[in-house]
Amino acid sequence: MGMRALIMVISVVAPLAIAPRATSAQPVPLGGPSSGPSFSLPPTRTGTGTRIEIHPRPLLYRRCVDWYELQHRPSGTVLFPQMRCYWVRG
Repeated sequence: MGMRALIMVISVVAPLAIAPRATSAQPVPLGGPSSGPSFSLPPTRTGTGTRIEIHPRPLLYRRCVDWYELQHRPSGTVLFPQMRCYWVRG
């Protein structure tokens, strides 16, 4: 909680603590829409992130092709590895 939020909470709660108590048996509500800002935590996520699962059929395998490619950069030309893969029937 930041300093500004702490000051806001104190400015809302302090007058309630100093105010005279009501003579009735009913308690004085501490919160409400007119008593100041309410602080709540954001809802938590119960599930996990997105997960990609691959279940290839039998007799399938990955075939990969790799090569080196020249890339022109401000610091000079660089030899950079590249790779492409795809599924093939065996």
